[in-house]
Amino acid sequence: MIDFNNTTLQTLVLHRVGNRTNDEGIQLASSGLLVTDELKELLGHYFMVSFRSNEYFNFDHETNLDLNEGYVYASKIFDDPKVLYEQSVNLAKHLYEQSTHPKIKGGEFYTVYFKDCIVEGTNCDAVGLFKSENKETFLKVQQANDGFELKSQRGVNINKLDKGCLIFNTEKDQGYVVAVVDSVSRGSEAQYWVDDFLHLRPRKDEYHQTQNLLTLCKNFIVNELPQQFEVSKADQVDYLNKSVDFFKKQDKFEITDFARQVINQPEVIDSFNRFKDQYQRDQALDIPDRFNISESAVKKQSRVFRSVIKLDKNFHIYVHANRQLIEQGVDEQGRKYYKIYYDQES
Repeated sequence: MIDFNNTTLQTLVLHRVGNRTNDEGIQLASSGLLVTDELKELLGHYFMVSFRSNEYFNFDHETNLDLNEGYVYASKIFDDPKVLYEQSVNLAKHLYEQSTHPKIKGGEFYTVYFKDCIVEGTNCDAVGLFKSENKETFLKVQQANDGFELKSQRGVNINKLDKGCLIFNTEKDQGYVVAVVDSVSRGSEAQYWVDDFLHLRPRKDEYHQTQNLLTLCKNFIVNELPQQFEVSKADQVDYLNKSVDFFKKQDKFEITDFARQVINQPEVIDSFNRFKDQYQRDQALDIPDRFNISESAVKKQSRVFRSVIKLDKNFHIYVHANRQLIEQGVDEQGRKYYKIYYDQES
């Protein structure tokens, strides 16, 4: 959890970074930006309002962390905040080199130094990297003579950050604790901010452990289980519901408890364990057999656990609990059917 209550914006540098493939170039400021206290408050809101998740990352590199440009430039700023402008130029140039997809929009690129952020109970400074790519139209009302006049202006919506990154000055040896915002979540152009520019990997914490295990469970139930065993859609939905319910009710994940309470069949448990081992190898993950469960990760992942049975194009059956109240069969004419038991109708 990030606490910005006592955070202050110290210094800010603004450049403009275009699309390299379209040869849009970079417009570099000659110095840092002087802003009033009122503007600092507005900018602080703009930069921080979108950081609501407990999902964190670390800088990464295939061979040596000191070869990650973002990590190196941020480290130099933390060592001496006076070099913020110099390193902002390096960061802008690095961002430009990664802006090669034709759909990437040019925009304003901010490098900011913050004091007194609290992340997971640790008070530390932070370097913020932000990019505004989208402009909106605003109406400006002005009094004129005995009436009013309207003018339109294009500008940035301070309630919606396009791309952002907060690098907290803690856990340096692991690649710092990094929080990310990226409003573009699909398409190859969405990868350049997190993967190409920042080159981040998920932090090995309870959030990602919970997220990884829930994703593994869903893949096993939806894809692997029907290949290994004869299971109906209703049975799959029941497994999905039990999996999410387990994570919602427990504070800690323990693989043997999960297997006993959710799967409960020795041959299916064996299949799940084999799938888990192969999944970790394929995804280059290390999912421990026990860890603390992240409530926020469960809340996010449970949205993609769809407990629904789709029947042709006519019906959807949503199953929230108690598998015993739904039966499947085939009538004399060979038509498949579901029989549902209930007490009340609403």
